[in-house]
Amino acid sequence: MSTVLLVIHLFVTLALIGVVLLQRSEGGGLGIGSSQGMGAFMSGRGTANLLTRTTAILATIFMVLSLTLALMHRTPNQGRSIFDNPPPAAPAAPAPAGTAPAAPGAGAPGGASGAGAPGDAPGGAAPGTAPAAPAAPAAPAAPAAPSVPTN
Repeated sequence: MSTVLLVIHLFVTLALIGVVLLQRSEGGGLGIGSSQGMGAFMSGRGTANLLTRTTAILATIFMVLSLTLALMHRTPNQGRSIFDNPPPAAPAAPAPAGTAPAAPGAGAPGGASGAGAPGDAPGGAAPGTAPAAPAAPAAPAAPAAPSVPTN
């Protein structure tokens, strides 16, 4: 059913493009059709009325087919609004291996500030306890060189 509607939609689209191109524009730009183009069958005004009505009918069919195809292919488990779905949870970025964040206000790890012995955990925390999380994420590094070569 969906394939049939999609093929009909394609034909309606091509017909709509053709009819719009046949119409005579106000400035005479791409207007292929003219009062002489239809021969003695219709006057210039009758041709314009026919093409205008045909455009309106094809545009209506195009819109109905578009909405029908959109409704047929929506997912049933999706909410009616994007506000109905909760925002996705941001995954916590793990700390790089081998680097432990220092506690705010603590000296340099390894006892450089004299706060702890060489065997103590970084930041003066007791062994076996988790180190404190950093207060703010680090700023990204600046690019090393321009990507465009300069002469």
